Amino acid sequence: MAESYKKSSTRDTFESLVVTVILAIFGTTFVLQAFKIPTGSMEETLLIGDHLLVNKFIFAQPPGGLARLLPTREVRRGDILVFKFPPSEEQTEPGEHYVKRVVGLPGDRIHIFHRQVFVNGQPRYEPFVHHTFPDELRPGDDFPPPETEYLRGSTTAWSAEMSSDIRDGEIVVPPGKYFVMGDNREQSWDSRFWGFVPRGVVSGRPLLIYWSFETARDEYLHNTPGDRISQIVDLIIHFPMKTRWRRTLKFVH
Repeated sequence: MAESYKKSSTRDTFESLVVTVILAIFGTTFVLQAFKIPTGSMEETLLIGDHLLVNKFIFAQPPGGLARLLPTREVRRGDILVFKFPPSEEQTEPGEHYVKRVVGLPGDRIHIFHRQVFVNGQPRYEPFVHHTFPDELRPGDDFPPPETEYLRGSTTAWSAEMSSDIRDGEIVVPPGKYFVMGDNREQSWDSRFWGFVPRGVVSGRPLLIYWSFETARDEYLHNTPGDRISQIVDLIIHFPMKTRWRRTLKFVH
């Protein structure tokens, strides 16, 4: 009896472990994804060193009538998106993950004058926007640029393509795409500089900051094995002091 119980207990433990692994794989593939903010393009909404849980399920597109039964929805203006950098002529596959806020939906007409965003002719109220250089206009603060003016910082492909989407001084968002910008407008490389985000590269929406750690602005540039070891040592030594405890378990809006 004891031997039989021991075998049963071992089998139950193994089965529980297998189920846990399967659920974890399913969860990280279809439901949640961990993501770290590497740059300051979304300050003050998201800070460098914020660790997020991304809801990958909310923008899923289930087939047929199944969409009515599941908690999914379409992307809305004002949503924060996590997406893979759109492919281009130079790069045929989507690149690394970016995080930006949706300013324009398919069909929207976008115009920016002295940092004020207009959507379909109406000024947008954006209390979340942060200006690093409040008294100095920078590239992208007026958009789209005049036909004769080159937008410094834009990609070659977007500079050539942009004019085909401009109507009467406004950029028109094509079907199935979004116009996105960072909340830290003067420090964000976004749709103004490289174009629209296709629906197919959208990964999800940030849900929760599960941990936040004070991180150097240039840490993402240091990725050698030696740099990684130094970062781990810094984390171990300064975990209590550099953790932003007030941001822990904070929902993202």
